[in-house]
Amino acid sequence: MTTNEIRQKFLDFFASKGHAVVVSDSLVPKDDPTVLFTTAGMQQFKPQFLGHIDEYTRAATSQKCLRTDDLDEVGQTNFHHTFFEMLGNFSFGDYFKKEAIDWAWEFLTKELKIPAEKLWVSVYKEDDEAEAIWLNEIGISKEKLVKLGDHSNFWPADAKEKGPNGPCGPCSEIFYDYGENKDCSSNVCDPDCGCGRFSEVWNLVFTQYERKEGGLLEPLPNKNIDTGMGLERLVSVIQGKTNNFEIDVFDPILNAIHKIKENGKYKISLKDERIMADHIRAVVFGISDGVVPSNEGRGYVMKRLIVDITDKALQAGITQPTVFRLVDAVVEAMGQAYPEIKEKAKDIAGIIQNIEASYIKVRKERIPELEKRIKDISSLPEDQAAIILGQTMFMYRDTYGLTIPTIKAVVESVSINKALLKKAEDEFQKLMTEQQNQSRSASKMTGDVFVNNILDLEVPKTEFCGYEKMQCVGKVLRFFKNDKSVDEVNEGDHVKVILDKTPFYAESGGQVGDTGELVAGENRIQISDTQKINDVFVHEAIVEKGVFKIGREVTASVDEARRLSIMRNHTATHLLQEALRNVLGSHIQQQGSLVAEDRLRFDFTHHKQITNDQLVKIEQYVNQLILACDTVGIENLPIKEAKKSGALAFFAEKYGNVVRVVSVGGYSKEFCGGTHLKSTGQLGLFKITTEGAVAQGIRRLEAKTGVFALELFTEQERQLMEAARVLKSPVTEVVERIHAQTKKMKQLETEVENIRFEVIKDSLDTIVTDAEELNGIKIVSHVFYDIEMGLLRRVSDIIRKKVESSVIILGARSKENAAILVSVSKDMIQKGIQANELINDVAPLINGSGGGRPQLAQAGSREVQKVSDAVEESKRIIKEKIETVK
Repeated sequence: MTTNEIRQKFLDFFASKGHAVVVSDSLVPKDDPTVLFTTAGMQQFKPQFLGHIDEYTRAATSQKCLRTDDLDEVGQTNFHHTFFEMLGNFSFGDYFKKEAIDWAWEFLTKELKIPAEKLWVSVYKEDDEAEAIWLNEIGISKEKLVKLGDHSNFWPADAKEKGPNGPCGPCSEIFYDYGENKDCSSNVCDPDCGCGRFSEVWNLVFTQYERKEGGLLEPLPNKNIDTGMGLERLVSVIQGKTNNFEIDVFDPILNAIHKIKENGKYKISLKDERIMADHIRAVVFGISDGVVPSNEGRGYVMKRLIVDITDKALQAGITQPTVFRLVDAVVEAMGQAYPEIKEKAKDIAGIIQNIEASYIKVRKERIPELEKRIKDISSLPEDQAAIILGQTMFMYRDTYGLTIPTIKAVVESVSINKALLKKAEDEFQKLMTEQQNQSRSASKMTGDVFVNNILDLEVPKTEFCGYEKMQCVGKVLRFFKNDKSVDEVNEGDHVKVILDKTPFYAESGGQVGDTGELVAGENRIQISDTQKINDVFVHEAIVEKGVFKIGREVTASVDEARRLSIMRNHTATHLLQEALRNVLGSHIQQQGSLVAEDRLRFDFTHHKQITNDQLVKIEQYVNQLILACDTVGIENLPIKEAKKSGALAFFAEKYGNVVRVVSVGGYSKEFCGGTHLKSTGQLGLFKITTEGAVAQGIRRLEAKTGVFALELFTEQERQLMEAARVLKSPVTEVVERIHAQTKKMKQLETEVENIRFEVIKDSLDTIVTDAEELNGIKIVSHVFYDIEMGLLRRVSDIIRKKVESSVIILGARSKENAAILVSVSKDMIQKGIQANELINDVAPLINGSGGGRPQLAQAGSREVQKVSDAVEESKRIIKEKIETVK
């Protein structure tokens, strides 16, 4: 059986047992700040596990998952992956242990025909109920049942003793026995042994307790079932493989990697091939689900995975972007089950190619530089060298993005004694650990799916009436003060309010939450924001007047003027996407948005800079649609019908069986849950304010609409009138007058600079005469005041002509800017002393950055006060380098 057939067999089997088959959630968990990615099948059912039962009480899925905890194990072991699929069946207060165990056994032994004698099971040491079901009803032999403790067979692991508080319970695992392992050294080889004989196939979690403070376990009123079975592991068993990378779904990807190797021309180890195959799956699905490679959060994970794969290709000798070509192989392997990756393959490949090209450039520039630094560092005393080398390795990893294998390969290529290398690696690892600890402490992501970082709601989902009206009567269900439930709130209290019904839109899909007020008689609560937790709307507020109690009816009123501005911006994003696709091409896909009261932001795929002419066309196109006063239509459709109609979906969102579709005229149709105008004419005006790149292959437009666009035009007109007044010119001649004034200023600046140069030139003989000399090489240094870099370069040219063999270090400081210039004579370059390398040591002295050529390089910063000391320190560095020149 193929992977696709096994996946479908699982879903069909549980559908026959009354389970709703639910499509995989996105890899980006929605409304869950505790984790970076979806790491288990149960995550999308968190609301149901917390008691918010809606359409079904039984569910089955094949869930896309991404984990980075065991990244170092990928390729080393037979079963570890970053991206994988998790099969699961779930019960929310419906069936419990008996059915979960019965059906798991039936599916494995009857549907998949795995020989019963090849299966072992484990149960929690105190779970007599599960043990009795396995022994008495399933009939498994006592020798093939093992009892394990809190770490292995309780979920979460060690939760009884260590927490976290929340739902928990014992679990039972099913293992496949590959047969006796001759290399096993254990006296008792059972599923708890790590020799590789047993593969954990299925984990059945019986969520029957809630852990309270102090480790107290209270029985849950509704007991739940949460099971997880790694699809790749299961397929390995069915296809007779002992390694997940040998199953059918990896064949197209590994074959594509073999093509990259060009019949053995490039050497890539089997381990690295498997890492590449694993990572490219994670990258394709991550980008497909809206994770744009970047330098932070989820985007950083994507970028690092791409860079790691690219690095392996480069180490094999490949010099051009290649990894992006593997995207088609992932589509071939996985496209049948996940057709969305077919649609996005070209964009995904383009994003990967951009990251590859960028990293190849960085690597090409930084490796020679790193080699030179290491050689310089190795001449220092060992303890000092070890610290500096470790810090340098960390900098090239953290700042420049070189991979750890590449950095280590460069270090090892330079002859350094092993003791120094070991100390340097220890320093590097210390810095890496410190950075990771800082990131963890700053992050809200705990990794605990049921961690108590949200309100204890225990209320039905909120009825939202805000599409039809901006005012309605609702009943107060809960008040929270300092996130603790209270029955009464008083004037001045900062609170969170839960109503049974609300017109307030909760922040979602890029649209900000509504504000307004709750009124009961003379009493008033001012709403400052509206959020949503598992379909329960949470109104953040302050009690302005009076006293409120739970159960009281209130009139909830949205700030209509603010909502209307937000609606303008939301409808404008739909018009903007249509304009972008019309002007730039149909490849445009939304990557994110912000719809606020005063502005909109729209991120989209596009691999080129947008020209000014294109921006004008986009803006004009949107305003033409506004003038057309086209009708905005809204309908709720079954998702298949909506997709068939051509409606665009933002692929980072997950949609239900019925979706809300917003149509404009006959040209725009999108899945959207936001609030919108009734006609494009209500927008009034659209004005683009900024455009730029936010990541590789991702552009961002910001714009204003309605009264805020009008205010912008008014302010710009006021500034234009003021400019005309200052220039004493008619408005129509302002641009021409500015050009003339600018030209005149440049002429005056040139004249002043020439005068200053003549004054400075007269003092250069003294500066050269006073310069230190070492081994026949003049070290010329000086700090000038109130001159620019252009003049500094002219000064260095004169000095270089006066001195045959020299290193020149000049500083310049003005009121706001600091600059350092390094220039060397040609004979110095031949001896290995280059200006562009020296500037890398000098620039940090003024907290600046720099670059240049071997003969001339420069650095700049705002740290004016550091220039003089930096020039003196630079002289010391240069002397050390000259001492090493023969």
